[in-house]
Amino acid sequence: MKSTLAATALSAALMAPTAGWAASYTIDETHAHAAFRVSHLGFSHTLGQFKEISGTLEFDEADPTASSVSVTINTASVDSAHEARDEHLRKADFLNVEEFPTMTFTSTAIEVTGEKTGKLTGDLTLLGVTKPVTLDVIFNQEGPHPFDPSKIVAGFSATGEINRTDFGMAYAAPAIGETVELMIEVEARKD
Repeated sequence: MKSTLAATALSAALMAPTAGWAASYTIDETHAHAAFRVSHLGFSHTLGQFKEISGTLEFDEADPTASSVSVTINTASVDSAHEARDEHLRKADFLNVEEFPTMTFTSTAIEVTGEKTGKLTGDLTLLGVTKPVTLDVIFNQEGPHPFDPSKIVAGFSATGEINRTDFGMAYAAPAIGETVELMIEVEARKD
């Protein structure tokens, strides 16, 4: 009897959720947006987005610093709401999608700055060049999806900026801004 109780207690302990264990999530491609804004000749800003984003994250709500993110963006999916400009953005002057069909981001560190805020640092690889980038992140919430409570979803918003010339994208700089503002919205489904 004692051994049965001990085995049952051990099994329950092993199967119980443990603080500090990260859960795996897959980015919901239909609810992921990577947008950008860049100065155009100082007169206005051009806005755009990438429509094809995939990736995973290991999210530990109890210890966010133990979390990690890996994202891939199809560079040919760039959309600035102007077909001729998008074709130019895909050429060697900018994204060079034939040679570099994807850009990637892999986290290297997460710093908690508030109850639901943090700084996400990682390596961005664009045009074959890898540079560190830090994003300001807001953890929006995690919970059952309202339309399908069997699915658990986590949502995040992030902002940041890069200097495109750091990645070798120097066409028409500085007339076309060197600083590119980033705005990211992600929903991810728990695996």
